Amino acid sequence: MAGTMEKKLAEYKCDTNEAVCLKLVRFPEDLEDDGTTFHPEYSHQLYGDDEVAFGYKGLQIQLYYTAGNLSTLFKVKYSSKVNEKFDCVEPDNVEGKIREIIPAGFSCNTDDFISLLEKEANFKPFGTLLHTYEVHNEEAGELTYQIYKVDMTCPGFPEYHERLQTFLMWFIETASFIDADDDRWDFFLVFEKYNKDGETLYATVGYMTVYNYYVYPDKTRPRVSQMLILPPFQGEGHGAQLLEAVHRFYCTLPKVQDITAEDPSENYVKLRDYVLVKLCQGLPSFSPDKLHLGFSSDMIREAQDKLKINKKHARRVYEILRLRATDMSDEVKARDYRLEVKRRLFGPYKKNQRELTKMMKCLRPEELVSHIHQMNPQIQHEELEKSYQVILGEYRRIIERLAAQA
Repeated sequence: MAGTMEKKLAEYKCDTNEAVCLKLVRFPEDLEDDGTTFHPEYSHQLYGDDEVAFGYKGLQIQLYYTAGNLSTLFKVKYSSKVNEKFDCVEPDNVEGKIREIIPAGFSCNTDDFISLLEKEANFKPFGTLLHTYEVHNEEAGELTYQIYKVDMTCPGFPEYHERLQTFLMWFIETASFIDADDDRWDFFLVFEKYNKDGETLYATVGYMTVYNYYVYPDKTRPRVSQMLILPPFQGEGHGAQLLEAVHRFYCTLPKVQDITAEDPSENYVKLRDYVLVKLCQGLPSFSPDKLHLGFSSDMIREAQDKLKINKKHARRVYEILRLRATDMSDEVKARDYRLEVKRRLFGPYKKNQRELTKMMKCLRPEELVSHIHQMNPQIQHEELEKSYQVILGEYRRIIERLAAQA
C-alpha cells in the first residue's frame, strides 16, 4: 500500500528547470509562441539542490518580461494539485519562492501585461552610450546593438535593475543580489535596437556589474562581479563586445590601476583571453618580431599603462600571441615554446615542493607516503605535460576565433 502511495505521489514531482518558463516579449503573439520561451540553467537557489517542486502535475511557472523595460507577468499553472487528491500532504510553495526574488509591481493578468507592452515605445536605454555595433543575422539581416554605462543615480534605473537581476538566479550558479546602495558600482547594459510599427524600440540583451575597489594611495581597481548575456542572444558575440567596451571605458580613466574579475568562471576566462589578445595584438611590445625574445618588462608596462591589464593576464596574452607566431611544425621552435610555457606552469609545483619538504619533518609515517607520491618527478612530469596540452588546446581555440573575426 505504501509503495502504491509513493508511486502516486512521485507523479506530482516536477523538474523546476523545465517548469520555469521565461520570455522576453516584443509582440502580443510572443505570449502564445513556444519558440520564444527559454528555461533556466539552474533553479537550485530557489527550489533546492535536486531542483524539484513537489505537489503539482503539469506545473508551469510563467515569468514573462517586456523586452525593453522588463515589466513582468507572473503566473503559476498546473493540471492538478496534490492536496486535492490526498490528505495530509502539502504542495511546495512554488509561488512564494518566486515572490522572494521578483520586485513588487508585477502583473498577474495577461491583459494588464499587454497594456504595459504597448508602452514599450516610451522605453529608452539608461545612461551614457559607449559603443554601437552590428551583428549579421541569417533571418533578419544586420541588427544594431548598443552598450550603455549607467549608475544608480539615473532615474528609473534602480527599479529596472531590480527586475533585471532576477535573471542571475537562473543562469549563474552561485549568484547573489548586490548591495545597489553602494555608489562604487558601475553597470554596463547591452540593448538591441529594433523596429515595431515604424517605431524604434529597445530590447534588453545583457549586462555587467563592476565594483570599483580602492587601491592605496589614489587608484581604483574595477572588478567585474557579474556578467550575463540572456539566452536568446547567446552565441552571437555580445559578451566579447561588452567586455571590450568595458575595458576601453576604464582605459580612459587615469585613476584605474588594472581591471580584474571576481571568481571568474571557465567561460569568462576564455572570453577575457580572447578580448585581451584582441586589444594587445596592436601594441608594439607584442609585435611578432618581439614575441620570440620572451616575455618582457616592456610587455608588462605597456599592457598595464595602455590597457590596464595586469602582469598575470599579460603573460597569458603573450603566450597566445607567441603560439600564433610560432611554426609548431618546426621542432626547435615548438620545443622552445613548450619549455617557455612549462617553466611558468612549473612555478606552483616548485613552491608546493618547498612547502612539502618543510612539512615532512612533522608528518606521521602514513601521511608521508602520499606526500612522497606527490613529489615523485615522473608524476610531476606527467601532470605538467597534461596541463600544457590543456592550455595549448585553449590557446588554439582563441587563435581560431581571432582568425574567424579577421
